[in-house]
Amino acid sequence: MKRADVIVVGAGIIGSACAWQLARRGLRVALVDDGLPGATAAGMGHLVCMADNPAELALCAYSLRLWRELVAQMPEHCAWRSCGTLWLAEHEDELALAEQKQQRLAAAEAESRLVSAGELRRCEPLLRHGLAGGLHVPGDGIVYAPNVARWLIEQGGEAIVRYRGSAVALEPQAVRLADGTRLTADAVLLACGLAANALLAEPLLRAKKGQLAITDRYPPQVRHQLVELGYGASAHASNGTSVAFNLQARPTGQLLLGSSRQFDAPDDVLDMSLLATMLQRATQFVPSLAQMNIIRCWTGQRAASADGLPLLGPHPVHDGLWLALGHEGLGVTTALGSAALIADRLLRQRPAIDDTPYRPVRLLTVEEVSA
Repeated sequence: MKRADVIVVGAGIIGSACAWQLARRGLRVALVDDGLPGATAAGMGHLVCMADNPAELALCAYSLRLWRELVAQMPEHCAWRSCGTLWLAEHEDELALAEQKQQRLAAAEAESRLVSAGELRRCEPLLRHGLAGGLHVPGDGIVYAPNVARWLIEQGGEAIVRYRGSAVALEPQAVRLADGTRLTADAVLLACGLAANALLAEPLLRAKKGQLAITDRYPPQVRHQLVELGYGASAHASNGTSVAFNLQARPTGQLLLGSSRQFDAPDDVLDMSLLATMLQRATQFVPSLAQMNIIRCWTGQRAASADGLPLLGPHPVHDGLWLALGHEGLGVTTALGSAALIADRLLRQRPAIDDTPYRPVRLLTVEEVSA
């Protein structure tokens, strides 16, 4: 490809979804990939309708509609499962959170229903006695995001040309790679997470480290994704270290356990004390986890924006430079919606939802960038 229409930097779930969406709309895409594991490999792969604020809910609900249109085409190795989510109220006072969440989801036409403590136990017998109840969101699911990213690139066919290497410099309508290769295009889209800070020479995103653990393979015992109702406040807090219970039954028979959040911990070393706290929290909801074998634990860095929402759209200062960054822990859920919004704006088409809350200009004013 002598010259692309768009250069996409980053081949995680966001970059791959953007490349695929642009290709299916007739654009030629040069996809730059350094081959290193990023946030996509460090996430749980959940497709979950979060509703902590109206903008987050709007993007999640829109993106999940796009996922449901696509999942029937996915091969088995993408590990799509329509498991739904059970949000768990540990105490009676948390039932109010479940009711509030249900009202917010209903406003976005996302189906959900309150469940009693007894129904919770009948749905998931491994849960401990004494939970107060919860909320069932049947439209949620899970995928194996690294394989989905590769599959999306394959679906782009010859319209996507992949370049293996690290992007080290941005130039007007061009990207220079570490080996000296210079790629040119009408537009450059950064979808490379924290690596964008170096390319932009500005601290746009903040690292948020997470830890995960996975068990050995066991006979199927859990049908839903299980999440404590306080997860949203923990996962999207603007500061501090936190843990929250999140469990998925993977198609392999393994149980994937999360989650933790740490700001400004740039290494990939396991924090054993925090991991122990995370696992202890998990056993408070599923006591039998204490008898299961954990076979692997790992960490990863997620890129968080200052206000918790992704940056989707043109850079307010640099002509031809576009951003799809800052998805933090919702990159998989919002990947297809983010890609559709980017393609709409690039092609000067009206987006399906109001994209004003996600535009980069809200965090990158012209005066600040030019100073």
